Amino acid sequence: MQKFPMTAEGLARLEDELRILRAEERPAVIRAIAEARAHGDLSENAEYHAAREKQSFIEGRIADLESVIPSVEVIDVSRLSGDQVRFGARVTIVDEETEDEKTYRIIGAYEADMKNGSISISSPLAKALIGRKVGDSVEVPAPGGARSVEITAVSYG
Repeated sequence: MQKFPMTAEGLARLEDELRILRAEERPAVIRAIAEARAHGDLSENAEYHAAREKQSFIEGRIADLESVIPSVEVIDVSRLSGDQVRFGARVTIVDEETEDEKTYRIIGAYEADMKNGSISISSPLAKALIGRKVGDSVEVPAPGGARSVEITAVSYG
């Protein structure tokens, strides 16, 4: 069985999402389908089709979470330290061409959220940074061609 590395917070968020989907979202969509059925002809009933589509999404997400959660390997990042980039690290990098500075946290694929500054351990950027240290210059593959970044800080916790 494949294990998925994840932080304890990430696992808690997935478990909460699964609980909400099962206890709130699923019953609500079942009620919406029953209500739409009561309106008559289902072939032209937009409410019915929308509710069925939402039900399909909810059931798919529940199945996905039920398969992932048992396979999670929780990594306690509070016990990690050092200046080498590993899972759970907050890494500050500077683009050597544009001098843009960005900070990312390297976490599991199922908890990564680029908008919040967290990237998946399996992303090209994370793969390029893993094992490197503060001061290292790293070539990162990018759609417009490889970019060089320098690691300026690594922290954990």
